[in-house]
Amino acid sequence: MHIIYKICPETLWHEARKVNSFTGAPIDVQDGYLHFSMEKQVKETANKHFAGQTDLLLIAIDADRLGPALRYEPSRGGDLFPHLYAPLALSAVLWVKPLPLGPDGRHVFPDLDS
Repeated sequence: MHIIYKICPETLWHEARKVNSFTGAPIDVQDGYLHFSMEKQVKETANKHFAGQTDLLLIAIDADRLGPALRYEPSRGGDLFPHLYAPLALSAVLWVKPLPLGPDGRHVFPDLDS
């Protein structure tokens, strides 16, 4: 299994659960695809795009369940990032965990293996 991660505001995720599908945050809608990160990228993504934000969730997704709509494309520093060109079916979600801020103002990540 190949796991990718999405950082998402709690309010958007609760809306997605109501319809069993996630169509993205405003930046995803603007860009035309859902932005994800691999394990080695997710902390930098949090620091760069979500610094200081509270009420966030970290969502682990089984990339193998996403099919051909998932593409790995160059982004930050030429690194390949997973982009999904379709809504995220919640059946591909492995877990959802809080992503709180620590005393230093950085997000405190859960164990990414469970």
